[in-house]
Amino acid sequence: MTTDMGMPPILSPDEAERTVLLAAPRGYCAGVDRAVVTVEKALDLYGPPVYVRKQIVHNKHVVRTLEERGAIFVEELDEVPKGATVVFSAHGVSPEVHRQAAERELKTIDATCPLVTKVHHEAKRFAADDYDILLIGHAGHEEVEGTAGEAPEHIQLVESPADVPNIEVRDPAKVAWLSQTTLSVDETLETVAAIRERFPLLLDPPSDDICYATQNRQLAVKEISPGADLLIVVGSANSSNSVRLVEVALEAGAKASYRIDDVSELDEAWLEGVETVSVTSGASVPEDLVEGVLAFLSERGYPDARAVHSAEESLIFALPKELRRDLKAAGRR
Repeated sequence: MTTDMGMPPILSPDEAERTVLLAAPRGYCAGVDRAVVTVEKALDLYGPPVYVRKQIVHNKHVVRTLEERGAIFVEELDEVPKGATVVFSAHGVSPEVHRQAAERELKTIDATCPLVTKVHHEAKRFAADDYDILLIGHAGHEEVEGTAGEAPEHIQLVESPADVPNIEVRDPAKVAWLSQTTLSVDETLETVAAIRERFPLLLDPPSDDICYATQNRQLAVKEISPGADLLIVVGSANSSNSVRLVEVALEAGAKASYRIDDVSELDEAWLEGVETVSVTSGASVPEDLVEGVLAFLSERGYPDARAVHSAEESLIFALPKELRRDLKAAGRR
């Protein structure tokens, strides 16, 4: 930026030393994008209302925007009129929920993230082989409830290494682990190590269950945390991956880190004495919310953000088959 006379602006010493680092990648992952587009296209194709069981993704701004277009979010299927259209969220549902939907003659569109579906398949396979399955995750999280529902008689929840001494299994030689996809990678591996110490024959899932987007966003935060006086994570409080990013930032060397839903929650006092600000966002956060934070910083004398690239993402998931079929029949894409 230059002045009208072509001269660069005069910066105070404090402003000259300021830096803003922006994580890349950040924000929407392929599973979130697929889920949000699913609801948008369902509203276009069928017309409102379209019901959605639970929050389609864990971001209150996304939910509010879809509500304004005619989506109705419900906690359980008994709130959905018989025969209506309902979308299942990206976090997945148990077989019992599918059964309830069929009983109520609901038209279902399953927007479960394919990476979560993979974990469901692993749970069924381990159960079919009669393994005790230790599911690493957080009690009450929708993804955990959906996965556990695939084989409730075989699965027990393990939230942290502190739970490991209390695990009871039928056969120590037939124990496997799975995990919620949005956990901290380091936290999960710590829990797995504690489990393996008790059960040396512990069977790993066929591939890493922490999703690529969660891993990439945590890796990006590790890149921009050392030397950061303040690291801001944009994301909702019920977003597990957003909450984890704050923890990862502090562990990686950020002096302070806070999660905010949007710029309205950014406390100007956090900037006192701060030279380096790092910014990222959770996997269900629209980019305009990040842009609001960057504008806030710019207005207070911080320079344009410098993106720090730690990974490239090009994965795209196809829309749910039920929706693709109806879009094709209607001559839409």
